[in-house]
Amino acid sequence: MGCRLFSSPQHNKTQVTRLILIGMMGAGKTTVGRELAKRLNLRFADCDHELIERTGVPVPVIFDIEGEAGFRRRESRMLAELLTEQDIVIATGGGIVLDPANCALLSAHGTVIYLNVPPSVLWERTRHDRNRPLLQVENPRERIEELYGQRDPLYRSVADLVVDGERGSCAAMAARIEKALAEYADRNPLCTP
Repeated sequence: MGCRLFSSPQHNKTQVTRLILIGMMGAGKTTVGRELAKRLNLRFADCDHELIERTGVPVPVIFDIEGEAGFRRRESRMLAELLTEQDIVIATGGGIVLDPANCALLSAHGTVIYLNVPPSVLWERTRHDRNRPLLQVENPRERIEELYGQRDPLYRSVADLVVDGERGSCAAMAARIEKALAEYADRNPLCTP
């Protein structure tokens, strides 16, 4: 990872640039990202929601028409576009790290925060959600465990910070991220955005 520092107004270490939340579906990237952006007075963007707004169709429809490969191409283009903006919190899709080119973009253009949530909690959070195409299988709980096993090392390899996203309210999670960011800035005083 390169040095891509961020600071909250309370810590004023450097200029705000981009905060990028990564993690599994159900980790809380969108909910926590909105709260974090609000607390820091930044724009918030969710890659999936931006795609839905632009295409006019839900993610499952994109999967049905274009397959996972087509969706991933659209997702990569959306990420590249969002990474051109400054002062933004971006929530990515859970599979964004599957493409090495996306990982390179993430590492080069922002502070990457991995919201790590164990599979058992992810299952509880997503078990009734029918808008998760990858979980429309015979055994979705097993699928979550399989995806977590594949993706966790990828998330960790690209993340500047790993934050426990298993417990606490949205506000508590945002506060935990702010604290982790301040500690990260203190450990890397020579870094610039």
